[in-house]
Amino acid sequence: FTVGVQRDMYAIIRDGAHQMRVQEGDTVRLAYRENAEPGAALSLDQVLLVGTGEGGDVQIGAPLVEGAAVQARIKGHVKGDKIVVYKYKRRKNFHKKQGHRQKYTEVVVESISAPGG
Repeated sequence: FTVGVQRDMYAIIRDGAHQMRVQEGDTVRLAYRENAEPGAALSLDQVLLVGTGEGGDVQIGAPLVEGAAVQARIKGHVKGDKIVVYKYKRRKNFHKKQGHRQKYTEVVVESISAPGG
């Protein structure tokens, strides 16, 4: 234990096809959950790694850390930035422009629990 070094717990979670590093208090955009109500609790149990700060203990799952979970509170639903899809075929007078905005569920990480710590 070193004085002045903050030893915050962090986790790497899997949500759908995405993996992300989270800490307590972080606001994270997860895959859209249609039935999720703002203010409701959410438990994310697909935890790939749990660590305690820089140079601290690390638990690596194979593939998941057994008994580890991340507790979060749903903040609301948001839309991402607009993505423009433009299709064009030369010399054929073909132009097609489409737009897309991905939906996300925004959550605030409240706590990270791991076995033995």
